[in-house]
Formats: sequence, C-alpha cells, structure tokens
Amino acid sequence: MNRIVGLLDLGSRVESAPLVERMAKASLPLVTTQIAQATCRHATFGITGDTGQPVRSGDLLLVLDGRLFNREDLGDYTTDADAILSSYRERGFDETLRRLNGDFAIALYDARLNALWLGRDRFGVKPLYFAVSHELFGFGSRPRALLAMPGISGEVNHRYVARFAGSHYRAFDNEWDASPYANIRQVPPAHAVRVTGGGEIAQHAYWSLSDAPDYRESEAELAERYRELLLDAVARRVKVSDRRGFTLSGGMDSSSVLASAVKVTGNKQPAFSTVYEDKTYDESDEIVSILDATVSQWHRVPVDNPDVFGLIRRMVEVHDEPVATATWLAHFVLCEQAAELGFRSLFGGLGGDELNAGEYEHFLYHFADLRVTGNEAMLAREVEMWAHYHDHPIYRKNRDVVEQGFARLVDLDRPGYCRPDRARLDRYVGTLDRDFCDLRGYEPEMDHPFSSFLKNRTYQDLSRETIPPCLRAEDRQAAAFGLENFLPFLDHRLVEFMYRVPGIFKYREGVTKHLLREAMIGVLPEETRTRVKKTGWNAPAHVWFSGAGREPLLDLVHSRRFQQRGIYNIPEVLRLVDEHEDVVSSGRAEEHHMMFLWQLVNLELWQQAIEQWDLD
Repeated sequence: MNRIVGLLDLGSRVESAPLVERMAKASLPLVTTQIAQATCRHATFGITGDTGQPVRSGDLLLVLDGRLFNREDLGDYTTDADAILSSYRERGFDETLRRLNGDFAIALYDARLNALWLGRDRFGVKPLYFAVSHELFGFGSRPRALLAMPGISGEVNHRYVARFAGSHYRAFDNEWDASPYANIRQVPPAHAVRVTGGGEIAQHAYWSLSDAPDYRESEAELAERYRELLLDAVARRVKVSDRRGFTLSGGMDSSSVLASAVKVTGNKQPAFSTVYEDKTYDESDEIVSILDATVSQWHRVPVDNPDVFGLIRRMVEVHDEPVATATWLAHFVLCEQAAELGFRSLFGGLGGDELNAGEYEHFLYHFADLRVTGNEAMLAREVEMWAHYHDHPIYRKNRDVVEQGFARLVDLDRPGYCRPDRARLDRYVGTLDRDFCDLRGYEPEMDHPFSSFLKNRTYQDLSRETIPPCLRAEDRQAAAFGLENFLPFLDHRLVEFMYRVPGIFKYREGVTKHLLREAMIGVLPEETRTRVKKTGWNAPAHVWFSGAGREPLLDLVHSRRFQQRGIYNIPEVLRLVDEHEDVVSSGRAEEHHMMFLWQLVNLELWQQAIEQWDLD
C-alpha cells in the first residue's frame, strides 16, 4: 500500500523536497510510515508506504501506487516499476498503459522531453489528482496532499457541493475529471495526462469499451470461459497479496471471489462480514452455507449501535471529502478490525453487480432490450418471474411498473438510449437554497456507446455512477489502516468479456447473474449458488438518524455554522427530519430519508474538517 505525490517545477523558485515531504505526510495522516523521495531535473517524486519507492533510471523518474498482475507477461523484470520503464522506452506511455493488467496510478517524468506523464488504471481503482499553482504542477493520490501546495486552498467545488446536498449519490461523479475541490482535478479512469515543462496539459483516453458483437457461443461455453477468466483474475491477485482476508456477504459476488481463491490455492481463507441484530440487514444465516467449504476463520464485525457522528468525522479525515453512502461506515469498521488482527490485504466482490447486471433496477433495461428486439414472449415470462421473486411493499414489481419505467427511463425508438432518472435526481432539489444552486435543470452526462439498454445502463454505473464513489471508499478506508484492496471482477479482461455476453445469459426466469451462477458450478456450494434473494452490503442506517440519533442531527441543522453556509432551505430540511422520524418510529412501509440525511451530515462535517486542517 503506497500513496504517491510529486511536483514538476514549471519555473518556480520553491524548494521542492520539503514541499513533497509535506504533501506525502498529508497522504496518510493515520498511518506512521516512511517517506522516500527522488529528483530528476525539474521533477521531484515522493512515496509513502513500505512496498515501494521512486525509481530513477537515467533520464526517467517513476513512482507507482498499486500493483501489476501481469508482470511476468511483460518480460523478466524484478519489479513492476522496471517493467513499466522498459516498456515506456520501447513503446511509449499510452501503449505501455494498454499492456498493463493492474490497479495503478503512475507518474513518469522524462527529462529528455521535460515532460511528465500521469496514468490511471482502467476503472479508477487507484486514485490520482493534480493541481497547478505558483508555477508548480503537483499530483497526489489524495486531494489532501495537493492542499499542501502553495496557492491551493480548501475552496470547495460549488457544483459538487450542490449535487451532494440536493441530489442522489449517482450524480456525484458525473464529471469525470472533477474533484470536490475547486482547484483540484482528477485523472479520469483509463486516461493519461501529459504535462510539458511549459505548463501545457493534455488529457486523453488510452482505453475504452466498445460495442463489439455479442458472443455466439453456447451458454455452457460462455460459462466455462467466465470461470477461467475469474479464476485467473483471482489467482493473479492472490499471488501478489499478503496476509489476505475476504469481505463476505450472503450474495454471489463476494462469495464467488472467496470460493475462487479457495479453488486456486487449495486452502480455505479467512473472511470478514458485518453483522447486525436486525435480521432485515444481517446475512449471517445466508453466509453460513459457504463457511464449511471455504472459510478458515470467520470474523463477524458487529455494527449495531455505532457512534455515527464520531465515525463520520474519522472517515472524512481519511477521505478528504464527504462519503457517498452509509454503506461505507460498516466497511470502515471492518477495515479497522482487519488491520488490528494483522491482515494486510482485503479481497471483495465490487464490480460484480455492474458486470452481471445484479442491481434490481437493471431488470428494466433488460426488459427494454427484449421489447425492442420483439421478444414479447420472453419479456412476459421474465416480468412475471421478476414480480414473483422481487416484489416489495414499497418498490413494486409488476407489468404496469415496467411500462411506466419504459416511458421514464428509455427511448424505445432509439435502441440503447437511456434517460436520466429524474425522479431520483430531483427528489431533494427543494432542500437547496435557490440562491446557492437550483438543480431543477441539471442534466447529467449519459453515455451510449452500446446499442443495448442494459449494457449502457451498467456502463453508466461502471464509469460515472455506482463504481467511482465505491472505489474511492474502498481505497481510502483500506489505505487508512495499511491494507491493500483487491477487486478481481474489475480485471479488464473480465469486463471486456462480460460486455459481449448477451443479456439473456445474465437473467433467467427472474433471477440475476445467471451466467455467473453457471460458471460457479463446482466452485460455490449449491445453496449459495442458487440463492435468489440477498440483502446486499447494506446497513440499518435509517435508525441512526431516528430516536436518540435525531438529537445530534437537529443540533447540527440548528447550528449557526450550518445555517450560515447558505446551502440548504432550512425549513424544508427540518420538515424532512420530522418526516423521517415519523416513518421510522411508526414502522410504516414508506420511503424514509436516510440517504439524504447521511449526505447532509457528511457534507457539513467535511466542511468543518476543512476549516480545522492546517493548510498553510
């Protein structure tokens, strides 16, 4: 686990080494670790951690956060850095990035050209930010490092704050290169940035998914290819991991990663699960079915009565920003316990829902594909079984809901064209003070690289909605406790494969992840492999802002500091606080406001934290 920082001097008179050290210390505030530096002409790089250092090779200087999983495929090299430098000399930066299978953030300075290259892995598992000020170009794994640069303040990104305050978490990352700070940008996933000594900055994609023809093989053949790819993705990550543990829920994704690791190593593995007294959220009964076959030691992490405000303050300190959803509070607690027990790596199933169309809302887009291809018989059957398995007293599942969804969310006259979910985006726009921002006209960027509704919807999740905030949370929280994070479903070979698998192999008779279930025959226990319903990585966060949890929430909303920020329509916020309490305390089957309240608390505590940071 490393964090990288660096400076390219564009003509300043600043002494770089002390500044780079300050930036590096800001990258891991909770972990005491060594800092290594190296300088080559106008560039000074730093790294924190115990698994790497800047590498100087002639006129080249490189620093790497992350791991390669295919170094042996690139040649006979002792380190990942050696492999990258050799490939750069032979092929250039873009072609080098395309050859890499890994989770990485790379900075490479070429003194012959007086040019700096930044590169980020295809899905953004490893973060990378940059800023320009006082004739200095700086980069870092975290925004906090760049706040240590002269002239880079804690001024927040106004548009980001507005979306965080009054919209849905899926809108936060719609701008690929934005950050929560006004003067800090991020390198988008699958992109490279080139900076010249004259201060010119150019950004471009080196990889993308394309609308290639669907595979025509049989289900059995595709399942076999899927199994081989997943097992290889897991094996490559297991090979480079140290003292590993596995996050485990009752569902297919985390269970498949764990069972695959057992398959490739021949040994059971330790696992961590968050557990709750509330059986609506606790998956212990479902997890039990996989324990005997795969788990050497099961670590149950209870998260029943957390100090929510205290934990959010700690989380903000390691995120440098508000945390998107309440799910990640439990993950934070889990990471801390894993580190205390001596673990150094955590494996998880993130990405499985996007590849396998595992979210409940993905059904609608599969149904739309069936409609535009004229497959009405299959559509009728799938809707029937969808309702049978997944109907909910609040979120209903029936044919009328499907037709209403078609009208709102897709354009059936333009195959693959998905519309923004206005109901979701606009639900809380009234909570914003109009003088601060009016989000009623906000139009998020929607990508449509495919002719399939389902592929475009899951691609939107992968690139702009669900995956980016989840990756940030996993990375920040693992790194805060000295852990490395491994996500085999985000192996690019596996992603490319699954985006050529027809939707009819992802759903079957109202059950999600059909091809993954077929691929895991003989790998997963049958009870786990065939289970239809699951809770998912979730938490009973609605009760955290009710009852006793309501008082600190009201204290925050009534505080002068909160109200003077001018972000919120205070009467509307107080109305929602009361309505949330009424719904939760009554136990009625109605929508509450937990997501909104979580975002409100995080946003305010983040801004309070910025005011306390030493940014001089």
